[in-house]
Amino acid sequence: MEIFREVLRDFERDKAAAARELRARKELLYARLPRVKAIDEKMSNLGLKLARLMLRDGEAAKIAALRQENDALVKEREALLYENGYDEAFFTDAYKCAYCEDSGFAGDEHCHCLKQRVLARYFEMSNLGKILDHENFDAFNINYYADRTDPAHGISPRANMERVWDICLKFEQNFGKKFENLYFYGETGLGKTFLSNCIARELLNKGHTVIYTTAAQLFRQVEDIRFNRDKTRAQALIAAIYEVDLLIIDDLGTEFITTVTASELFSFINTRLINKKPTIISTNLSPADLEDNYYDRITSRILGEYTTLHFIGEDIRVAKKYGIIS
Repeated sequence: MEIFREVLRDFERDKAAAARELRARKELLYARLPRVKAIDEKMSNLGLKLARLMLRDGEAAKIAALRQENDALVKEREALLYENGYDEAFFTDAYKCAYCEDSGFAGDEHCHCLKQRVLARYFEMSNLGKILDHENFDAFNINYYADRTDPAHGISPRANMERVWDICLKFEQNFGKKFENLYFYGETGLGKTFLSNCIARELLNKGHTVIYTTAAQLFRQVEDIRFNRDKTRAQALIAAIYEVDLLIIDDLGTEFITTVTASELFSFINTRLINKKPTIISTNLSPADLEDNYYDRITSRILGEYTTLHFIGEDIRVAKKYGIIS
C-alpha cells in the first residue's frame, strides 16, 4: 500500500503542475486573442443559465435558444483558434495522461496510467518510457538484415525477419481479441528486445498495462522481497505478474536457476496460461537448450503454448551504429 500511496502523491504533484502550466498557457492565449477570453466567459455564464433552467419545467424554448447560442460560440472559438495556429493539444498535452488528466482515475476506475506507474515502481522501470521513444514499429528498418540466403536455415535473415515482423504486428493488433504468447530466440543483437519494446509501446498507448523485466531482475526482486519477509509487497508483486495485461520476460536463461526460481517461473507461466494472459519470452536459448536447462513441465508449457520465432543473421547493432544498409 505504501507504493500505491507514493504513486498517488506523484499524481497529485503532476496534476498541480499541469494545472499551473495550463493556466499560464491560457493567460498567454487570452493576451493574444482577447475575443477567446470573452467567448469563454460568455460560455461559462451560459452554462450556469442552462443548469438553472434545466431544473425547472416548461423552459424548453429558452433552453433550446441558449444551446443554439452556445453552439455558435463554440464554432467561433474553434475557428479563431485554428486560424491562429492553436490545436487541441495546446489544452491537453500538459498532462502526462490525457485519459484521466493526471488524476489517476477514469470515472470510478483506476486509470491504466495509474496501474502502469505502480507496476513501474515494483519493477524499477522508470527508464522504459525513454527506451520506447526510439524503439517502436516506426523506427524498425528491415534493410539492416542481410538479403542473402543463410544456408543453415534455407532463408535470408531479411525474409525471416519479414515473417517475424508480421507475426509481431498481428500480435499487437489482435491483442485482447486473440490469446497468443511469443517465444523469441536467437543470438544477441538481432532485434528480440527491440520488437518486444515495439509491442509494449503500442499496447501502452492503447491503455494496456505492461511489465517488461529481465529474468534476472524478476527473480532477484521476488527473492529479495521474500527474504525480507515483506509479505504485503511480495503479494502485490506476485499479483502484478499474474494480472498484468502483457508480461515480457527478457534474457531468460541469464538468471541463476534454482529450485525456487524454477518453481516461480512455472507458476508465472502456468497461471497466466490458465487465465489467458499473454506473455512474451526473449532468450538466447533454442528450444533444445531450453529443454536442457529447465524442467519438463516448464518447457512443455512454453513449446506447446507459445509461437516460437527464431531470429537469425549477424548482429545488426554495428550496422545500425554506422548506418550500414544491406
